[in-house]
Amino acid sequence: MTVEEAQARARICALNVLAQIDAAAGLDNVEQLAQVIGFVLSADGFGEQPKVINGASDLLEEVLGEAGRHTRAALGTNALPFSVTVEIAAVAVVRTR
Repeated sequence: MTVEEAQARARICALNVLAQIDAAAGLDNVEQLAQVIGFVLSADGFGEQPKVINGASDLLEEVLGEAGRHTRAALGTNALPFSVTVEIAAVAVVRTR
Protein backbone atom coordinates (compact mmCIF):
# COMPACT_ATOMS: atom_id res chain seq x y z
CA MET A 1 0.00 0.00 0.00
CA THR A 2 1.23 3.49 -0.79
CA VAL A 3 1.35 6.37 1.67
CA GLU A 4 -1.36 8.10 -0.40
CA GLU A 5 -3.66 5.06 -0.13
CA ALA A 6 -3.09 4.93 3.62
CA GLN A 7 -3.82 8.68 3.85
CA ALA A 8 -7.17 8.06 2.14
CA ARG A 9 -7.96 5.43 4.77
CA ALA A 10 -6.98 7.88 7.52
CA ARG A 11 -9.45 10.37 6.02
CA ILE A 12 -12.19 7.74 6.27
CA CYS A 13 -11.29 7.25 9.93
CA ALA A 14 -11.55 11.01 10.46
CA LEU A 15 -14.98 11.04 8.81
CA ASN A 16 -16.06 8.30 11.23
CA VAL A 17 -14.73 10.33 14.17
CA LEU A 18 -16.69 13.36 12.97
CA ALA A 19 -19.84 11.25 12.60
CA GLN A 20 -19.49 10.03 16.19
CA ILE A 21 -18.92 13.54 17.52
CA ASP A 22 -21.89 14.79 15.53
CA ALA A 23 -24.14 12.03 16.87
CA ALA A 24 -23.04 12.58 20.46
CA ALA A 25 -22.87 16.37 20.67
CA GLY A 26 -23.30 18.00 17.26
CA LEU A 27 -20.40 19.36 15.23
CA ASP A 28 -21.59 22.92 15.89
CA ASN A 29 -20.85 22.36 19.57
CA VAL A 30 -17.18 21.45 19.10
CA GLU A 31 -15.07 24.09 20.79
CA GLN A 32 -11.78 22.33 20.10
CA LEU A 33 -10.54 19.01 18.86
CA ALA A 34 -8.00 18.57 21.63
CA GLN A 35 -6.10 15.47 20.62
CA VAL A 36 -5.78 12.90 17.84
CA ILE A 37 -3.86 9.66 18.18
CA GLY A 38 -3.30 7.71 14.99
CA PHE A 39 -2.11 4.13 14.76
CA VAL A 40 -0.73 2.91 11.43
CA LEU A 41 -0.24 -0.74 10.54
CA SER A 42 3.44 -0.71 9.61
CA ALA A 43 6.11 -3.00 8.30
CA ASP A 44 9.55 -3.00 9.90
CA GLY A 45 11.50 0.03 8.75
CA PHE A 46 8.46 2.12 7.75
CA GLY A 47 8.72 5.57 9.31
CA GLU A 48 6.14 7.69 7.48
CA GLN A 49 3.31 7.32 9.98
CA PRO A 50 3.02 11.12 10.38
CA LYS A 51 2.40 11.49 6.63
CA VAL A 52 -0.35 8.87 6.82
CA ILE A 53 -2.07 10.54 9.77
CA ASN A 54 -1.88 13.88 7.94
CA GLY A 55 -4.81 12.53 5.92
CA ALA A 56 -6.96 12.58 9.06
CA SER A 57 -5.55 15.80 10.53
CA ASP A 58 -6.01 17.74 7.30
CA LEU A 59 -9.63 16.62 6.95
CA LEU A 60 -10.47 17.46 10.56
CA GLU A 61 -9.12 20.99 10.09
CA GLU A 62 -10.96 21.35 6.77
CA VAL A 63 -14.29 20.45 8.39
CA LEU A 64 -13.92 22.11 11.80
CA GLY A 65 -11.71 25.06 10.87
CA GLU A 66 -9.72 26.51 13.77
CA ALA A 67 -11.58 24.20 16.18
CA GLY A 68 -10.10 21.26 14.27
CA ARG A 69 -6.50 22.13 15.12
CA HIS A 70 -5.20 19.55 17.57
CA THR A 71 -2.22 17.96 19.22
CA ARG A 72 -1.32 14.65 17.66
CA ALA A 73 0.60 11.44 17.92
CA ALA A 74 1.26 9.15 14.96
CA LEU A 75 2.35 5.67 15.96
CA GLY A 76 3.36 2.60 14.00
CA THR A 77 2.31 -0.87 15.08
CA ASN A 78 2.72 -4.35 13.69
CA ALA A 79 -0.93 -5.30 14.33
CA LEU A 80 -4.34 -3.61 14.49
CA PRO A 81 -7.76 -5.19 15.03
CA PHE A 82 -9.08 -6.90 11.89
CA SER A 83 -5.81 -5.94 10.15
CA VAL A 84 -7.09 -2.44 9.38
CA THR A 85 -4.54 0.01 8.01
CA VAL A 86 -5.29 2.97 10.27
CA GLU A 87 -7.05 3.52 13.57
CA ILE A 88 -7.79 6.99 14.97
CA ALA A 89 -8.71 8.05 18.50
CA ALA A 90 -9.75 11.64 19.22
CA VAL A 91 -10.73 13.84 22.16
CA ALA A 92 -13.09 16.74 21.51
CA VAL A 93 -14.06 19.56 23.84
CA VAL A 94 -17.74 20.37 23.32
CA ARG A 95 -20.12 23.02 24.63
CA THR A 96 -22.86 21.75 26.85
CA ARG A 97 -26.32 23.17 26.55
